[in-house]
Amino acid sequence: MNKNKSLLITNIAVYHEGGVFEQGFIKIKAGKIINIGPFTDNADQKADEIITLTPDFSLIPGFIDIHIHGVKGADTMDGTPSALSTMASSLPREGTTSFLATTITQSSDKIEAALSNAATYSSTIKEEPAAEMLGIHLEGPFISPERAGAQPLSFIQEPDLSLFERWQRLSGGLIKLVTMAPERENGLELLRYLTESGVIASIGHSDASYNKIQEAISKGLSHVTHLYNGMRGFHHREPGVAGAALAHHELKVEMIVDGIHIHPAIVKSTYRTKGASEIILITDAMRAKGLKDGTYDLGGQKVQVSNQKALLSDGTLAGSILTMNDAIKNMIQYTGCSLQEITVMASENPAKQIGVWNQKGSIAVGKDADLTILDKHLNVVFTLCNGKIAYEGGSNK
Repeated sequence: MNKNKSLLITNIAVYHEGGVFEQGFIKIKAGKIINIGPFTDNADQKADEIITLTPDFSLIPGFIDIHIHGVKGADTMDGTPSALSTMASSLPREGTTSFLATTITQSSDKIEAALSNAATYSSTIKEEPAAEMLGIHLEGPFISPERAGAQPLSFIQEPDLSLFERWQRLSGGLIKLVTMAPERENGLELLRYLTESGVIASIGHSDASYNKIQEAISKGLSHVTHLYNGMRGFHHREPGVAGAALAHHELKVEMIVDGIHIHPAIVKSTYRTKGASEIILITDAMRAKGLKDGTYDLGGQKVQVSNQKALLSDGTLAGSILTMNDAIKNMIQYTGCSLQEITVMASENPAKQIGVWNQKGSIAVGKDADLTILDKHLNVVFTLCNGKIAYEGGSNK
Protein backbone atom coordinates (compact mmCIF):
# COMPACT_ATOMS: atom_id res chain seq x y z
CA MET A 1 0.00 0.00 0.00
CA ASN A 2 1.26 3.47 -0.93
CA LYS A 3 2.41 5.30 2.19
CA ASN A 4 0.12 8.26 1.52
CA LYS A 5 -2.96 6.15 0.87
CA SER A 6 -5.48 5.49 3.61
CA LEU A 7 -6.62 2.10 4.87
CA LEU A 8 -9.88 1.34 6.64
CA ILE A 9 -10.37 -1.90 8.58
CA THR A 10 -13.96 -2.28 9.60
CA ASN A 11 -16.58 -4.55 11.18
CA ILE A 12 -14.11 -6.04 13.65
CA ALA A 13 -13.65 -6.15 17.44
CA VAL A 14 -11.19 -3.35 18.22
CA TYR A 15 -9.18 -3.61 21.45
CA HIS A 16 -8.23 0.04 21.84
CA GLU A 17 -6.53 1.89 24.66
CA GLY A 18 -9.79 2.80 26.37
CA GLY A 19 -11.56 -0.55 26.10
CA VAL A 20 -13.18 -2.62 23.35
CA PHE A 21 -15.44 -1.79 20.44
CA GLU A 22 -17.10 -5.17 19.96
CA GLN A 23 -17.89 -4.05 16.41
CA GLY A 24 -15.63 -1.24 15.35
CA PHE A 25 -13.32 0.27 12.78
CA ILE A 26 -9.85 1.77 12.49
CA LYS A 27 -8.50 4.16 9.88
CA ILE A 28 -4.82 4.42 9.04
CA LYS A 29 -2.77 6.85 6.99
CA ALA A 30 0.98 7.46 6.62
CA GLY A 31 1.70 4.69 9.10
CA LYS A 32 -0.38 6.24 11.88
CA ILE A 33 -3.78 5.56 13.41
CA ILE A 34 -5.97 8.54 12.47
CA ASN A 35 -9.38 7.36 13.67
CA ILE A 36 -11.05 4.55 15.61
CA GLY A 37 -14.60 4.07 16.71
CA PRO A 38 -17.70 1.89 16.83
CA PHE A 39 -19.04 0.45 13.59
CA THR A 40 -22.09 2.73 13.76
CA ASP A 41 -19.77 5.73 13.25
CA ASN A 42 -18.26 4.12 10.16
CA ALA A 43 -20.77 5.38 7.54
CA ASP A 44 -18.91 8.57 6.72
CA GLN A 45 -15.47 6.95 6.66
CA LYS A 46 -13.82 6.83 3.24
CA ALA A 47 -10.47 5.28 2.38
CA ASP A 48 -8.30 4.28 -0.56
CA GLU A 49 -8.38 0.65 0.63
CA ILE A 50 -10.99 -1.07 2.79
CA ILE A 51 -10.73 -4.41 4.60
CA THR A 52 -14.11 -5.64 5.85
CA LEU A 53 -14.17 -8.53 8.30
CA THR A 54 -16.61 -9.76 10.95
CA PRO A 55 -16.76 -9.19 14.71
CA ASP A 56 -15.38 -12.73 15.18
CA PHE A 57 -12.01 -11.18 14.33
CA SER A 58 -10.06 -9.15 16.87
CA LEU A 59 -7.82 -6.17 16.18
CA ILE A 60 -5.17 -5.77 18.86
CA PRO A 61 -1.90 -3.85 19.18
CA GLY A 62 1.07 -5.65 17.66
CA PHE A 63 3.19 -7.70 20.05
CA ILE A 64 6.50 -6.30 21.30
CA ASP A 65 9.04 -9.05 22.03
CA ILE A 66 11.75 -7.53 24.22
CA HIS A 67 13.66 -10.79 24.61
CA ILE A 68 14.41 -12.66 21.39
CA HIS A 69 17.76 -13.99 20.17
CA GLY A 70 16.75 -15.30 16.78
CA VAL A 71 14.35 -16.95 14.37
CA LYS A 72 14.43 -18.74 10.99
CA GLY A 73 18.13 -19.55 11.19
CA ALA A 74 19.19 -15.99 12.12
CA ASP A 75 20.59 -14.75 15.45
CA THR A 76 21.48 -11.33 16.80
CA MET A 77 25.00 -12.58 17.50
CA ASP A 78 25.57 -13.39 13.82
CA GLY A 79 26.48 -9.73 13.55
CA THR A 80 25.19 -9.30 10.01
CA PRO A 81 22.51 -7.01 8.57
CA SER A 82 20.89 -10.02 6.88
CA ALA A 83 20.42 -11.76 10.25
CA LEU A 84 18.49 -8.82 11.70
CA SER A 85 16.58 -8.43 8.44
CA THR A 86 15.55 -12.09 8.59
CA MET A 87 14.35 -11.64 12.17
CA ALA A 88 12.40 -8.50 11.27
CA SER A 89 10.71 -10.07 8.24
CA SER A 90 9.87 -13.34 10.03
CA LEU A 91 8.31 -12.01 13.24
CA PRO A 92 5.10 -10.51 11.78
CA ARG A 93 3.96 -14.07 11.02
CA GLU A 94 3.43 -14.48 14.78
CA GLY A 95 1.89 -11.06 15.30
CA THR A 96 5.08 -9.36 16.50
CA THR A 97 5.54 -5.84 15.15
CA SER A 98 8.65 -4.76 17.08
CA PHE A 99 11.41 -6.32 19.14
CA LEU A 100 14.66 -5.90 21.04
CA ALA A 101 17.49 -7.82 19.38
CA THR A 102 18.95 -9.84 22.24
CA THR A 103 22.61 -10.73 22.71
CA ILE A 104 24.17 -13.53 24.74
CA THR A 105 27.27 -13.85 26.91
CA GLN A 106 30.20 -14.10 24.52
CA SER A 107 33.64 -12.61 23.92
CA SER A 108 33.79 -8.81 23.96
CA ASP A 109 34.75 -8.84 20.27
CA LYS A 110 31.64 -10.78 19.29
CA ILE A 111 29.35 -8.68 21.46
CA GLU A 112 30.83 -5.52 19.98
CA ALA A 113 30.37 -6.84 16.44
CA ALA A 114 26.69 -7.53 17.20
CA LEU A 115 26.20 -4.08 18.74
CA SER A 116 27.88 -2.27 15.84
CA ASN A 117 25.85 -4.29 13.36
CA ALA A 118 22.61 -3.36 15.12
CA ALA A 119 23.56 0.31 14.95
CA THR A 120 24.22 0.01 11.21
CA TYR A 121 20.99 -1.92 10.61
CA SER A 122 18.96 0.61 12.61
CA SER A 123 20.19 3.48 10.42
CA THR A 124 19.32 1.82 7.09
CA ILE A 125 16.08 2.51 5.25
CA LYS A 126 13.79 -0.51 5.01
CA GLU A 127 11.57 -0.69 1.95
CA GLU A 128 9.54 -3.79 2.83
CA PRO A 129 7.16 -3.84 5.82
CA ALA A 130 8.69 -5.74 8.74
CA ALA A 131 8.89 -5.76 12.51
CA GLU A 132 10.83 -2.79 13.85
CA MET A 133 13.98 -3.32 15.88
CA LEU A 134 13.48 -0.87 18.72
CA GLY A 135 16.86 -1.49 20.31
CA ILE A 136 19.03 -4.07 22.01
CA HIS A 137 18.58 -6.28 25.05
CA LEU A 138 22.07 -6.97 26.42
CA GLU A 139 21.73 -10.35 28.14
CA GLY A 140 25.03 -10.92 29.88
CA PRO A 141 27.96 -11.01 30.23
CA PHE A 142 27.59 -9.32 33.66
CA ILE A 143 25.89 -12.34 35.25
CA SER A 144 26.46 -15.01 37.89
CA PRO A 145 28.38 -18.20 36.99
CA GLU A 146 26.20 -20.04 39.51
CA ARG A 147 23.10 -19.24 37.45
CA ALA A 148 24.55 -19.18 33.95
CA GLY A 149 21.96 -21.49 32.41
CA ALA A 150 22.70 -21.60 28.68
CA GLN A 151 25.03 -18.57 28.87
CA PRO A 152 28.64 -19.68 28.14
CA LEU A 153 30.54 -19.74 31.44
CA SER A 154 33.94 -18.88 29.98
CA PHE A 155 32.80 -15.44 28.81
CA ILE A 156 31.06 -14.21 31.97
CA GLN A 157 32.53 -10.92 33.23
CA GLU A 158 32.23 -8.81 36.34
CA PRO A 159 30.01 -5.74 35.85
CA ASP A 160 32.16 -3.07 34.22
CA LEU A 161 30.81 0.47 33.89
CA SER A 162 33.46 1.74 31.47
CA LEU A 163 33.00 -1.30 29.24
CA PHE A 164 29.24 -0.79 29.18
CA GLU A 165 29.72 2.87 28.26
CA ARG A 166 31.91 1.77 25.34
CA TRP A 167 29.29 -0.73 24.22
CA GLN A 168 26.50 1.81 24.42
CA ARG A 169 28.53 4.16 22.20
CA LEU A 170 29.15 1.35 19.68
CA SER A 171 25.44 0.57 19.61
CA GLY A 172 24.53 4.18 18.91
CA GLY A 173 22.58 4.29 22.18
CA LEU A 174 20.42 1.32 21.23
CA ILE A 175 20.92 -0.72 24.41
CA LYS A 176 17.54 -0.38 26.13
CA LEU A 177 17.64 -3.24 28.64
CA VAL A 178 20.48 -5.04 30.43
CA THR A 179 20.19 -8.42 32.14
CA MET A 180 22.70 -8.58 34.99
CA ALA A 181 23.44 -10.01 38.43
CA PRO A 182 23.48 -7.08 40.88
CA GLU A 183 25.20 -9.15 43.58
CA ARG A 184 28.42 -9.27 41.56
CA GLU A 185 31.26 -6.87 42.35
CA ASN A 186 30.40 -3.38 41.04
CA GLY A 187 26.92 -4.68 40.18
CA LEU A 188 25.02 -2.01 42.12
CA GLU A 189 27.23 0.72 40.67
CA LEU A 190 26.38 -0.39 37.13
CA LEU A 191 22.71 -0.79 38.04
CA ARG A 192 22.54 2.77 39.35
CA TYR A 193 24.24 4.08 36.20
CA LEU A 194 21.83 2.20 33.93
CA THR A 195 18.82 3.61 35.75
CA GLU A 196 20.16 7.16 35.68
CA SER A 197 20.89 6.90 31.95
CA GLY A 198 17.42 5.60 31.08
CA VAL A 199 18.35 1.97 30.49
CA ILE A 200 16.23 -0.72 32.15
CA ALA A 201 18.22 -2.74 34.68
CA SER A 202 16.95 -6.32 34.85
CA ILE A 203 17.93 -9.02 37.29
CA GLY A 204 18.60 -12.31 35.59
CA HIS A 205 21.06 -15.21 35.68
CA SER A 206 21.49 -14.11 39.28
CA ASP A 207 22.05 -15.85 42.62
CA ALA A 208 21.18 -12.76 44.64
CA SER A 209 19.68 -13.00 48.11
CA TYR A 210 16.44 -11.27 48.98
CA ASN A 211 18.27 -8.58 50.97
CA LYS A 212 20.54 -7.82 48.02
CA ILE A 213 17.53 -7.50 45.73
CA GLN A 214 15.86 -5.07 48.12
CA GLU A 215 19.02 -2.96 47.92
CA ALA A 216 19.02 -3.26 44.13
CA ILE A 217 15.39 -2.08 43.97
CA SER A 218 16.39 1.02 45.93
CA LYS A 219 19.01 1.71 43.22
CA GLY A 220 16.50 1.37 40.39
CA LEU A 221 16.04 -2.32 39.63
CA SER A 222 12.68 -2.62 37.83
CA HIS A 223 12.69 -5.77 35.72
CA VAL A 224 13.17 -9.54 35.99
CA THR A 225 14.50 -11.56 33.06
CA HIS A 226 12.61 -14.79 32.27
CA LEU A 227 11.13 -15.30 35.73
CA TYR A 228 12.00 -18.62 37.47
CA ASN A 229 14.68 -19.49 34.90
CA GLY A 230 18.33 -18.72 35.57
CA MET A 231 17.89 -17.41 39.11
CA ARG A 232 17.88 -18.31 42.78
CA GLY A 233 14.52 -19.94 43.31
CA PHE A 234 11.85 -19.36 45.89
CA HIS A 235 12.25 -20.73 49.42
CA HIS A 236 10.01 -19.83 52.33
CA ARG A 237 13.00 -18.77 54.47
CA GLU A 238 15.03 -17.18 51.64
CA PRO A 239 12.75 -15.76 48.94
CA GLY A 240 15.62 -15.40 46.49
CA VAL A 241 15.14 -13.72 43.11
CA ALA A 242 11.90 -15.51 42.31
CA GLY A 243 10.34 -14.71 45.69
CA ALA A 244 11.41 -11.08 45.49
CA ALA A 245 9.86 -10.80 42.02
CA LEU A 246 6.52 -11.93 43.42
CA ALA A 247 6.72 -9.72 46.50
CA HIS A 248 7.65 -6.41 44.86
CA HIS A 249 5.30 -4.47 42.61
CA GLU A 250 8.27 -2.41 41.43
CA LEU A 251 9.43 -5.39 39.39
CA LYS A 252 7.94 -6.24 36.00
CA VAL A 253 8.54 -9.89 35.18
CA GLU A 254 9.24 -11.55 31.84
CA MET A 255 7.60 -14.95 31.34
CA ILE A 256 8.24 -17.64 28.74
CA VAL A 257 4.81 -19.25 28.56
CA ASP A 258 5.58 -22.32 26.45
CA GLY A 259 4.54 -24.94 29.02
CA ILE A 260 8.20 -25.99 29.29
CA HIS A 261 10.09 -23.18 31.00
CA ILE A 262 7.34 -22.66 33.60
CA HIS A 263 4.74 -25.20 34.67
CA PRO A 264 1.21 -24.05 33.73
CA ALA A 265 0.18 -24.08 37.42
CA ILE A 266 3.02 -21.67 38.24
CA VAL A 267 2.06 -19.47 35.31
CA LYS A 268 -1.43 -19.30 36.79
CA SER A 269 -0.28 -18.61 40.34
CA THR A 270 2.10 -15.90 39.10
CA TYR A 271 -0.71 -14.26 37.14
CA ARG A 272 -2.89 -14.30 40.26
CA THR A 273 -0.06 -12.75 42.30
CA LYS A 274 1.38 -10.18 39.89
CA GLY A 275 -1.61 -9.48 37.69
CA ALA A 276 -1.47 -8.55 34.01
CA SER A 277 -0.07 -5.11 34.87
CA GLU A 278 3.26 -6.60 36.04
CA ILE A 279 3.82 -9.39 33.49
CA ILE A 280 5.59 -9.16 30.12
CA LEU A 281 5.23 -12.05 27.69
CA ILE A 282 8.43 -12.89 25.80
CA THR A 283 9.70 -15.74 23.65
CA ASP A 284 13.46 -15.88 24.43
CA ALA A 285 13.51 -17.65 21.06
CA MET A 286 16.66 -18.89 19.37
CA ARG A 287 17.48 -19.31 15.68
CA ALA A 288 15.71 -22.69 15.47
CA LYS A 289 12.29 -21.06 15.79
CA GLY A 290 10.37 -21.64 12.59
CA LEU A 291 12.68 -24.44 11.46
CA LYS A 292 12.55 -28.24 11.75
CA ASP A 293 14.05 -30.23 14.63
CA GLY A 294 17.82 -30.59 14.53
CA THR A 295 21.12 -29.28 15.88
CA TYR A 296 21.62 -25.52 16.06
CA ASP A 297 23.96 -22.96 17.61
CA LEU A 298 23.43 -20.59 20.53
CA GLY A 299 26.37 -18.54 21.75
CA GLY A 300 28.83 -20.98 20.21
CA GLN A 301 27.18 -23.97 21.89
CA LYS A 302 25.38 -26.84 20.20
CA VAL A 303 21.65 -26.96 20.90
CA GLN A 304 19.47 -29.96 20.12
CA VAL A 305 15.90 -29.08 19.20
CA SER A 306 13.19 -31.72 19.35
CA ASN A 307 9.66 -32.05 20.75
CA GLN A 308 9.39 -28.25 21.15
CA LYS A 309 12.45 -28.18 23.46
CA ALA A 310 15.86 -26.59 22.85
CA LEU A 311 18.53 -28.22 25.04
CA LEU A 312 22.28 -28.09 25.52
CA SER A 313 24.10 -31.43 25.64
CA ASP A 314 23.80 -31.49 29.46
CA GLY A 315 20.03 -31.02 29.29
CA THR A 316 20.01 -27.30 30.12
CA LEU A 317 17.17 -25.37 28.49
CA ALA A 318 18.66 -23.12 25.80
CA GLY A 319 16.04 -20.52 24.98
CA SER A 320 12.86 -21.54 23.23
CA ILE A 321 11.22 -21.94 19.84
CA LEU A 322 8.05 -20.27 21.13
CA THR A 323 6.07 -17.85 18.97
CA MET A 324 4.26 -14.90 20.50
CA ASN A 325 0.88 -16.03 19.18
CA ASP A 326 1.37 -19.41 20.88
CA ALA A 327 2.44 -17.60 24.06
CA ILE A 328 -0.85 -15.72 24.17
CA LYS A 329 -2.87 -18.86 23.47
CA ASN A 330 -1.07 -20.64 26.31
CA MET A 331 -1.50 -17.70 28.68
CA ILE A 332 -5.23 -17.64 28.10
CA GLN A 333 -5.48 -21.43 28.46
CA TYR A 334 -3.41 -21.58 31.66
CA THR A 335 -4.87 -18.56 33.46
CA GLY A 336 -8.24 -17.72 31.94
CA CYS A 337 -7.10 -14.14 31.35
CA SER A 338 -8.90 -11.96 28.84
CA LEU A 339 -7.67 -10.83 25.44
CA GLN A 340 -7.70 -7.29 26.81
CA GLU A 341 -5.21 -8.42 29.48
CA ILE A 342 -3.11 -10.07 26.78
CA THR A 343 -2.74 -6.68 25.10
CA VAL A 344 -1.38 -5.38 28.40
CA MET A 345 1.16 -8.20 28.83
CA ALA A 346 2.29 -8.50 25.22
CA SER A 347 2.13 -4.88 24.04
CA GLU A 348 1.44 -2.22 26.66
CA ASN A 349 3.86 -3.30 29.38
CA PRO A 350 6.87 -3.84 27.10
CA ALA A 351 6.19 -0.50 25.37
CA LYS A 352 6.06 1.34 28.69
CA GLN A 353 9.08 -0.48 30.06
CA ILE A 354 11.42 0.45 27.19
CA GLY A 355 10.07 3.98 26.77
CA VAL A 356 8.06 3.80 23.53
CA TRP A 357 4.54 4.03 24.98
CA ASN A 358 3.99 7.41 23.34
CA GLN A 359 4.11 5.74 19.92
CA LYS A 360 3.52 2.00 20.38
CA GLY A 361 1.87 -0.61 22.57
CA SER A 362 -1.79 0.30 22.21
CA ILE A 363 -4.44 1.29 19.68
CA ALA A 364 -4.95 5.05 19.98
CA VAL A 365 -5.21 7.94 17.57
CA GLY A 366 -1.75 9.30 16.70
CA LYS A 367 0.14 6.11 17.50
CA ASP A 368 2.00 3.92 15.03
CA ALA A 369 -0.30 1.54 13.19
CA ASP A 370 1.40 -1.60 14.54
CA LEU A 371 -1.53 -3.98 14.56
CA THR A 372 -2.36 -7.67 14.70
CA ILE A 373 -5.63 -9.22 13.58
CA LEU A 374 -6.61 -12.55 15.14
CA ASP A 375 -9.37 -14.94 14.17
CA LYS A 376 -11.68 -16.53 16.73
CA HIS A 377 -9.09 -19.26 17.34
CA LEU A 378 -6.40 -16.64 18.08
CA ASN A 379 -4.54 -17.39 14.86
CA VAL A 380 -2.78 -14.44 13.23
CA VAL A 381 -4.61 -13.39 10.06
CA PHE A 382 -2.99 -10.01 9.34
CA THR A 383 -0.06 -8.12 10.83
CA LEU A 384 0.50 -4.45 10.02
CA CYS A 385 3.82 -2.77 10.75
CA ASN A 386 3.65 1.02 10.60
CA GLY A 387 0.43 0.78 8.64
CA LYS A 388 1.66 -1.65 6.01
CA ILE A 389 0.59 -5.29 5.76
CA ALA A 390 3.67 -7.31 6.71
CA TYR A 391 1.91 -10.66 6.99
CA GLU A 392 -1.32 -12.02 5.58
CA GLY A 393 -2.33 -15.56 6.44
CA GLY A 394 -5.29 -17.87 6.35
CA SER A 395 -8.05 -18.18 8.89
CA ASN A 396 -10.16 -20.91 10.41
CA LYS A 397 -13.44 -19.02 10.40
